[in-house]
Amino acid sequence: MCWGKGKELNNILSIYFNSEEVKVLKDLPKPRRGAIFYEDNKLYATLASYPITKGHVVVVWKKKVSDLHLLNKREYEHLMDVVDAVRNALLKVLKVKKVYLVYADEAKHVHWHLVPRYNVKGFNILEEKPKKLKDVSLARKLKKNLRMM
Repeated sequence: MCWGKGKELNNILSIYFNSEEVKVLKDLPKPRRGAIFYEDNKLYATLASYPITKGHVVVVWKKKVSDLHLLNKREYEHLMDVVDAVRNALLKVLKVKKVYLVYADEAKHVHWHLVPRYNVKGFNILEEKPKKLKDVSLARKLKKNLRMM
């Protein structure tokens, strides 16, 4: 399997965009009202608009930066500290053993997907069909359990 090509990449992109939107991809969609559970002046963490599993979260850098390597060391460390804290909150709240971290830069906007793993292993999780987010109550639980450093 070659990461970043074929079906796997299309499934990641389909988390947010239909096939026509991928062709004219400009930026990430706006989060649903009540889905953001952490925000500071640099980034925010939100439930995914079209999660592939329960608890699928996206941590988004607010300023449009096209790739991780363009962040300075301090910014990168802040981003990864928040990703780590969100992952820990997901592990605690959802009582899962693994949360996959997925970085895909096709939107040309720095963001991480945090995808809880339930009974699916490896890249098979990327074959899950995204469903429109309906319930944002998990955001309150994650906010309550988020421990920032």
